Amino acid sequence: MYITFMKNIIITGTSRGIGFEMVQLFCKAGYQVLALSRNEKPISILNLKGCTAFSFDITNENDIKKVSEFISDKWNKVDVLINNSGALLNKPFSETSLSAFKKVYDVNVFGVAELTKAVIPFMKKDGHVVNVSSMGGIQGSLKFPGLSAYSSSKGALITLSELLAEEYKETGPSINVLALGAVQTEMLEEAFPGYEAPVSALEMAEYIVDFSLTGQKMYNGKILQVSSSTP
Repeated sequence: MYITFMKNIIITGTSRGIGFEMVQLFCKAGYQVLALSRNEKPISILNLKGCTAFSFDITNENDIKKVSEFISDKWNKVDVLINNSGALLNKPFSETSLSAFKKVYDVNVFGVAELTKAVIPFMKKDGHVVNVSSMGGIQGSLKFPGLSAYSSSKGALITLSELLAEEYKETGPSINVLALGAVQTEMLEEAFPGYEAPVSALEMAEYIVDFSLTGQKMYNGKILQVSSSTP
């Protein structure tokens, strides 16, 4: 990892798993990080140099406004936005209420759209938006019962990302999607109890950190399948 100048990084979903590991990797490498999660304590107690963490709900308009205000007051620009937060519902479709289905989309699609809309005005041509999706959202991939809301929302995120990349291709930033396979996180345990993934949260965090800093040079509007296993 190479630093040519100070970069400002925003990451959502930082209280656990991959997001929690990414914050530490960026900070240890000397970057400025805004860590966003409904529970800011796991990051805050680490007292990481260059890190700001505050409670954030991606479905709350006031919280998204708070991010815009922070950027205006403290940074003026954003180099990387990693939309890593996600909501999982593992329940049979016949038992899933409309409100529960919508709640997953509010986090995984609509919230991502609103935060991205708020941050893009602060990004330049060489900026990079990385949306973290899932192999479950890839058309033709193996699907699993109980994940109708989650996997379909991740598919919607993939298509949204392709459309935004086209819309901003002249001005930037680049927008790409990483469709992740199984990673040993709390969310994986919720989806597939007892399953042991071949990739740790830290290993995937290292991959995403590197991709977020360099991937925009080679990719825009692309979906990279980052998976070595099924699920």
